[in-house]
Amino acid sequence: MEEKEAANGGASLFGRSFELMDSDPLEEIFALNLGDFISEHLISDDLAKKIAVGSNDKVKNLKNQLKELVSIYSLDHTLCVLGFNSEEDYIIYNSIAKTISQMLDVDACHVYLTKDFAKGLNANGKDLVLVGSSVHFEDDAYKYNIGYNLDEDSIVQKAFNERVIVEAKNLDKNPLFKPIKDLDEDKVKIYTAIPMNNNAYKVGVIVVQSYKDEDFKNEYLDLVHSIARLFATSMSLQRILEESQVLLDDDKAEASELQHMRAELTALIGDLGDEQQTFVTQLARAVDIKGQYKVAHSQNTADLSRALCKQIGLNEKTSDLIYYAGLLQNIGKITLPAELFNRNGKLTKEEWDKLQNSPNVGVNLLMNINFLSEVVPYIHYHKERWDGKGEPEGLKGMSIPFGSRIIAVADAFSALTSDRPFRDAMDKDKALSIIKSEVGVKWDADVVDALFKLMNK
Repeated sequence: MEEKEAANGGASLFGRSFELMDSDPLEEIFALNLGDFISEHLISDDLAKKIAVGSNDKVKNLKNQLKELVSIYSLDHTLCVLGFNSEEDYIIYNSIAKTISQMLDVDACHVYLTKDFAKGLNANGKDLVLVGSSVHFEDDAYKYNIGYNLDEDSIVQKAFNERVIVEAKNLDKNPLFKPIKDLDEDKVKIYTAIPMNNNAYKVGVIVVQSYKDEDFKNEYLDLVHSIARLFATSMSLQRILEESQVLLDDDKAEASELQHMRAELTALIGDLGDEQQTFVTQLARAVDIKGQYKVAHSQNTADLSRALCKQIGLNEKTSDLIYYAGLLQNIGKITLPAELFNRNGKLTKEEWDKLQNSPNVGVNLLMNINFLSEVVPYIHYHKERWDGKGEPEGLKGMSIPFGSRIIAVADAFSALTSDRPFRDAMDKDKALSIIKSEVGVKWDADVVDALFKLMNK
């Protein structure tokens, strides 16, 4: 059984609130354009102490600021990894488990939450309760009362308590593995438990299982770990939002309480932004590994897309969206079996159809990830051609979103100048020559012009 470090220390967000006020790492907050909130947040320790004994006006001001943050970061924008709008928690968790299972091409995925975070779900005396599964149940998964106590020996318990990723095989000889019949765990050959935690809270555990005796790639485990961290941070943020609302409704709330809650909330918002970026990066790496690229093709495409945006003079927000779209342009491939990309011979019609449909699958996946939904149009149309003979809708010329046109050129140049399983990389000049010859057929002339200027600097 192998253990991997899964998290930084357990320092409380509350404890580092005042540090954040001085060091100001929260660029994500600034982008919200909250006006005087920014100046109020960037304060020294001395001023922070003065706020604690402020007037009723200060209390009112702090409440207004806290209320604005709460309204922005509502439940449907932050819960979990996927943004399913459902009043039934188990539907959300089942969807997450099934999506992870599909993305990683594993046989099963299960989500366990602590009884504190599994609110509304029947824990039946368990410290960790199953709230979602990729395994089909006739009923809701959580009604089966499957779970673990933290004082018993199990792989899940070990991952949770020690905040480490635990990978286990040779399960018939592992005393920590107790197969659960309802989850078909008697079939499992590789069992991996990934803790869901952040700097402040331990939320639960994600379990991924394979019925084949093949180790998971490190890139896939890194992806699940980033999902787990994002999941934990999102749920922690939701808890702080609920506590903030209680404080807002309290007529006797003091300035010091409001200030601390605001600082903790902004710290979590900053953490959420960091975890979102990590998730996107890890997802892109997993896509490249699945697609058998010898280099970080998605990262190269994204970097070149951002450079083209700068060369063209696009604003920062648009450039960021195009950058993320470049990272995730091939997201649909994550759902395809790895052997499809290892094949040297001709693909079957069914395999070819799956490959061709992968962009649509990718778009559907991204539509369920709230903070990435804005990049969907750029990804959806990046296979269109200037002459209208592309996919999926045959858009022509200026009707193709500009971001899609940028990604298309960046993707082509990156692919031509990278080693592939079936050919060696081309030199820069040859790649530029090929792309130039296809201007007005595949590519936007303005984007290609920007590429030439960029490459000849």
